[in-house]
Amino acid sequence: GGSIVNMSSILGAVGFAHAAPYVAAKHALLGLTRTAAIEYAAQGVRINAVGPAFIDTPLLTANLTPDVLAALAARHPIGRIGTPEEVSALVCFLLSRRATFITGSYHLVDGGYTAV
Repeated sequence: GGSIVNMSSILGAVGFAHAAPYVAAKHALLGLTRTAAIEYAAQGVRINAVGPAFIDTPLLTANLTPDVLAALAARHPIGRIGTPEEVSALVCFLLSRRATFITGSYHLVDGGYTAV
């Protein structure tokens, strides 16, 4: 038994201009997650994926200007970029025994980004 959480992205659910290889990889990861969940369920292994939106990480802030970060925050209906702690809270739940009936699913942590 056990639990696996694959890290996808909101770009596993939507497109994004000029990012075709990344978007394709994230869509593929969702297919892999669902297929592996079916194949390993009988062994008690749960496999899910998490799709964060734009998250306040050193990689993001080091590569984007404050203006671009503000524009990205505005694309989230909640009005801000997410935090690593918000993503880790979901991952910890999915890895826990409280999520024993959840497998083969994709969970967004996106501040409403994909709802628009």
